[in-house]
Amino acid sequence: MLIGILSDTHIPEAVPELPPRIAQVFHGVDLILHAGDIYVSSVLDDLETMAPVLAARGDDDVGEVLTDRRVQWKHVLKLQGKTIWLIHYLPYPYPVMSWRSPGVISKGQEPPDVVVFGHDHCTIVENLGGVLLVNPGSPTFLNYRHGAGTVGLLSINSAEANVRIVDL
Repeated sequence: MLIGILSDTHIPEAVPELPPRIAQVFHGVDLILHAGDIYVSSVLDDLETMAPVLAARGDDDVGEVLTDRRVQWKHVLKLQGKTIWLIHYLPYPYPVMSWRSPGVISKGQEPPDVVVFGHDHCTIVENLGGVLLVNPGSPTFLNYRHGAGTVGLLSINSAEANVRIVDL
């Protein structure tokens, strides 16, 4: 399964619309995950022309985005035998072990194999304690600078999960 991942689009503040290259990079993906700071639901509508979309609520998301059916504080997905969390921001330092504590994980909820997050506008791909942590950066405001940014492609199967960060 191939999943397109992005975060922190900040549209229309950063740029008026999604960079066209995203459609090329996400061509053929099975699902798109947006890790928050969407700003307007039309971003999700545009992405949904490529594949089904789920999104995390970002700390700057307000208005119409908050009532969009695709947006939640946290999505927990079970795909290809892997548990994937989609959230906006990850507490620091990366609390891999605390995910197993009752305060962070709901009763009966499995700890994640993959966590897709955003907020920092920088790319992060780390494997900590067997958990793949992925921040795809921002396609529009990478490292808080205007210009071409990044998105990610997450490939998962029952055996493994791999991510590739793509420069736009």
